[in-house]
Amino acid sequence: MELNSVKETDVLIVGAGPSGLTLACDLARRGVRAHVVEQAASLFPGSRGKGIQPRTREVLDDLGVGGAVREHGGAAPVGMTWKDGERQGAYDMFRRAGPTEAEPYGEPWMMPQWRTQEILLARLRELGGDVLFSAALTGLSQDGGGVTARLTTGEVRAAYLVGADGGRSTVRRALGITMTGETVDPSPTLVADVRIAEAALDRVDWHIFLGEAGLLTLCPLPGTADFQLVARFEDGTPDTTPEGVRALVAARTHLSEDDVTEVRWSSDFRPRAALADRFREGRAFLVGDAAHVHSPAGGQGLNTSVQDAYNLGWKLGQVLLHGAPAALLETYEQERLPVAAEMLGLSTRIHRGEQERGTAAQQLGLGYREGPLASGRAGLLEAGDRAPDGPTGEGGRLFDAFRGPHFTLLAVGTDAPLPAYTGELLRTLRTEGAEAYGKGLFLVRPDGYVGWAGEDTSGLAEYAGRLGLDLNSA
Repeated sequence: MELNSVKETDVLIVGAGPSGLTLACDLARRGVRAHVVEQAASLFPGSRGKGIQPRTREVLDDLGVGGAVREHGGAAPVGMTWKDGERQGAYDMFRRAGPTEAEPYGEPWMMPQWRTQEILLARLRELGGDVLFSAALTGLSQDGGGVTARLTTGEVRAAYLVGADGGRSTVRRALGITMTGETVDPSPTLVADVRIAEAALDRVDWHIFLGEAGLLTLCPLPGTADFQLVARFEDGTPDTTPEGVRALVAARTHLSEDDVTEVRWSSDFRPRAALADRFREGRAFLVGDAAHVHSPAGGQGLNTSVQDAYNLGWKLGQVLLHGAPAALLETYEQERLPVAAEMLGLSTRIHRGEQERGTAAQQLGLGYREGPLASGRAGLLEAGDRAPDGPTGEGGRLFDAFRGPHFTLLAVGTDAPLPAYTGELLRTLRTEGAEAYGKGLFLVRPDGYVGWAGEDTSGLAEYAGRLGLDLNSA
């Protein structure tokens, strides 16, 4: 976009973090015009949100980057405690499970945040989109037809605006949306990406150093030569300079300053939990850290953020391109705000040692049963549940059939007639062997949740019409 020009688009996304890039990819594959701006000159450089939960892996697979996530990530290492330069023993802080028919991703996966963003940006470019860097939002106004955003590079006129610009969100402040929160831990924490001499420390374990000087951990980051360093301080302001990081390692571990061959990125923060009072104001929405800020404990922040975008993307697509009523967009906050509140509570309890990481942290059990788009039940599932994986009966997987921006009407173990729909928005599939479903008909939303369920198609057409899906077109 040329300086001082005015650009028109369907959706303006402010922020090129994980949530902004996820939303941009989802909109691009639907054919929605989206313009992404980022005030920084490049993508975020640090490893900060390194944990990829199983549900998020399913989302990324649907967006077409599952192979890249497998290639560049790896399983979370087992913890190894140290004291006075001696190994004290290993312990595993995660629930690990092998893949099952219904849940193909069971174990925690790790990939530095900067790599996740690189993968999503590459996918966005494959889909014909891109990010305008060094473009900061300076103001916005709304009317009945759209949003006008003022940027340092010019103006953008969009039907909708999405603030994906982090915990200090300019969009949130411009909308007058407040955040309610608490300090999870008043003690400051330093986080850094460092490189350690190969002979000084192995990359097999997640190293946890205990001692009077304070806690320090070094976690090898898969697909890189880096370790993520995390150190908690009782008070004061951590020294985030390379010299300060090296001195910290020498003070709290058996390693020397010279063993830290490079400090690639560093920052400090005080763990906080906060939730925006609402996720929408008119034609503007908040996703990710702009809507909720988590303690890093439990690895919920990035994952919840990605899933915000995944929930909003298909709804924007249906309203903008397929005639769905604008009321569909109201369901974004109705579905996601309770989930964000639940995950904030989980992160805080894990941080304070009140709860261990477990199945809840994997986010596979999250759903929208009580939400405005849940209708009916059949077999083993209720509308609002995550749609499990399973065999198609033709040598394939249900997740392969779900992949893409369409809805899927799934008939499991029943010969109930299906609508004679011939459009691109809906695919139909019959299978006998998807055990996690039981028997019935299931309309799977584009974001992988069961929207409607029943023993026959009674009520299906009316429900689908609320989503901009006309089942009478044949």
